[in-house]
Amino acid sequence: MGFWWIRPMVRVLAALALPVLVPTIITLLIWSLPGDPASLICPAESCGSTEVLSARWNLDQGPQGFLSAWLGDAVQGDLGRSWRLQQGVQVNELIGDALPNTLILLALALIPLTIGTLRAALGPLPRGFGPVIQVLGLVPALVLALVAAAVVELRWGSASFGDAASWARLIAGALVLGLADGALSGAVGGTRALFEAEARQRYVGIALLRGEGVLGNTLPNVAPALAGQVRGRVLHLLSGAVIVEAILRIDGVGDLLWGGTLLQDFGVVLASATIFALISSALLLLQAMAEVLIALVVRRSPDLGEGAGA
Repeated sequence: MGFWWIRPMVRVLAALALPVLVPTIITLLIWSLPGDPASLICPAESCGSTEVLSARWNLDQGPQGFLSAWLGDAVQGDLGRSWRLQQGVQVNELIGDALPNTLILLALALIPLTIGTLRAALGPLPRGFGPVIQVLGLVPALVLALVAAAVVELRWGSASFGDAASWARLIAGALVLGLADGALSGAVGGTRALFEAEARQRYVGIALLRGEGVLGNTLPNVAPALAGQVRGRVLHLLSGAVIVEAILRIDGVGDLLWGGTLLQDFGVVLASATIFALISSALLLLQAMAEVLIALVVRRSPDLGEGAGA
């Protein structure tokens, strides 16, 4: 327990580095492409000289100057303008419209994962539940998303972008994220494996002889690993959201990232990827805080501390 603080500190440092590392990688990618970066905004055969464009979009100072300017503006809340997707439009507006949909999609997708995690932690699963979710988890998100998109189009037709259809897209997308690619089965199986392994520890058997419950003794010791699993599941959902939003035509950050990538609109790609990086950073910070709080509780409780070392 003497070096319990190392892992939380590493997570905090990673959380601070991610929002800078991601735009740095994308900036290097821009300058690794053949030709003048300004030609991505307007090809030389259409615009002639790109010197004016380069100066306007801060592309004339090289990758380091561009990145410094972009990060400086981003810290002040200015994420720049779209290069090609909606050329000249403030990316802040695009992100502001898209982010709520992505957050709602993730929140809805977490509902089945949370229920599955809690059910796995509380005891044996109902007969047949495990095989069913495992079979569903074998289906790729791409396939389920295509089926869901077809159902929405057939059900609403020309009104498929009305309020009701938009909510149907969000709910269908959340079900796809929560079930496909082993999301729910992984949450249930991972949680159950953690608690079963801890329940075999000697201190749990002693606690049972004293009349104490299994969950109350195992939870403090598996909580750090459980927090890591939860973060991994949210990141899994976040990466899957790009595919789901693009196929189901949900106006979210993932759809922006997809559209910006296809059109080489690095103004949109930079902002969208950085938003994802910020979400990942927030998850890392939450995990670090959980680990610190759990470590402090365990250190202050002789019984839990003894169990953690078993």
